Amino acid sequence: MSPLALRGARADYGGASVLGPLDLDIAAGERVALVGRSGAGKSTLLALLHDRERSDIALMPQDLGLVDTLSVFHNVYMGRLGHHSTAYNLANLIRPFRREVAAVTAVLERLDMTPTLWARTGELSGGQRQRVAVARALFQAGSILLADEPVSALDGPRTERVMEALTEQYETAVIAMHDLPLARRYADRLVGIRDGLIALDGPADTVETEALDALY
Repeated sequence: MSPLALRGARADYGGASVLGPLDLDIAAGERVALVGRSGAGKSTLLALLHDRERSDIALMPQDLGLVDTLSVFHNVYMGRLGHHSTAYNLANLIRPFRREVAAVTAVLERLDMTPTLWARTGELSGGQRQRVAVARALFQAGSILLADEPVSALDGPRTERVMEALTEQYETAVIAMHDLPLARRYADRLVGIRDGLIALDGPADTVETEALDALY
């Protein structure tokens, strides 16, 4: 059985259809890149794939979902709130436990972000904030990743580092991306979205460049 599947999925906004109807299956171990122009429906498709009752899905939304008034540590730790009791989480909020600080620090090291551990997230640059959201997704350590443009604010070397970390952590992933060469390198399947429908679906190493260009 596919870990993620949609059947006749659709989404409407203001009475108008913005996505679907469409069918999509994501097999275990697949890394899928959603490609297509802005507004094509990639973010909406990720939202449909996200089941809030499944604790094994790590979601990184395009708006990042960070709490600006909290430290980087606390924003990353939020990835595992569901792993602990309310009492434990409240205690950790007031006076972080050493083991949690060590665990979060280890994740930040992978992204060259350790100096920001206790910085207020709202005071960071756009690229740093994006890496905080990536760190939270890594810290959650679920079995499936859904990420919406996780490297859009990063430069070349940091882009590669983040994509390596995400794909090493998650064998099954669906990632919305604009960078087509990057999508080919880190995904094994490309799903192209155009006007709310699946216009292309195939192996990343065999999809023709002309077919991809037609999406834009």
